[in-house]
Amino acid sequence: MPKGRPTIEPRRVPTADSVVVKELYVSLQGESSHQGKLCTFVRLTGCHLRCTWCDSEFSFKGGERLPNAEVLRRVLELRAPMVELTGGEPLLQPGVYPLMESFLDAGLTVLLETSGAIDVRLVPKAVHKIVDLKTPSSQEHDRNDLRNFESMNERDELKFVIGSREDYDWSVGMIRQHRLDQRPFSLLFSTVFSSLAPVTLAGWVIADRLPVRFQLQQHKVLWAPDARGV
Repeated sequence: MPKGRPTIEPRRVPTADSVVVKELYVSLQGESSHQGKLCTFVRLTGCHLRCTWCDSEFSFKGGERLPNAEVLRRVLELRAPMVELTGGEPLLQPGVYPLMESFLDAGLTVLLETSGAIDVRLVPKAVHKIVDLKTPSSQEHDRNDLRNFESMNERDELKFVIGSREDYDWSVGMIRQHRLDQRPFSLLFSTVFSSLAPVTLAGWVIADRLPVRFQLQQHKVLWAPDARGV
């Protein structure tokens, strides 16, 4: 394992009937094709990656271990029809799988935001998976699990976070090499906030007629970029 990358200690991983929650709140969905919709966010603690541009380092440690039933109760209490599991990396916690099932059973639309470095085949098919494909500027692009392309369906979205022209060219190359524009899932392009002007990326996408959805991080436009609980 390359120097500086954290190791996973199984003894600290929550059991399958609970998860460690860093924060839980209701807001508007800021990204993906669900942008602008009312959504409850359940942010789980822990991540095995250290992307250079990570905007949620606060989620790497801490949080409260809660039974899945209690998480479901709190989510339903907030009265939003949609819930997103995010992190950190939520798939590191075994309890997230039955938690997703409980959300679905309660009639919620369920989104999962995941790093793309863990195989998503065990995620319930009814969950809307938003899967990152790490670009070179993250310095974690060698951790991408390309098996995910085969496990994603028409509900899902593959997200590229672009921080430079190198990232953009790499992303276009991945789309062409793996024929990602012919897959059932959607493709999302967004910028690393404050590293690349959105108008610049928009211009590249238009010039190359890319079959992607250009997106902004709406929550960073509406509120302060480092605001919590929004």
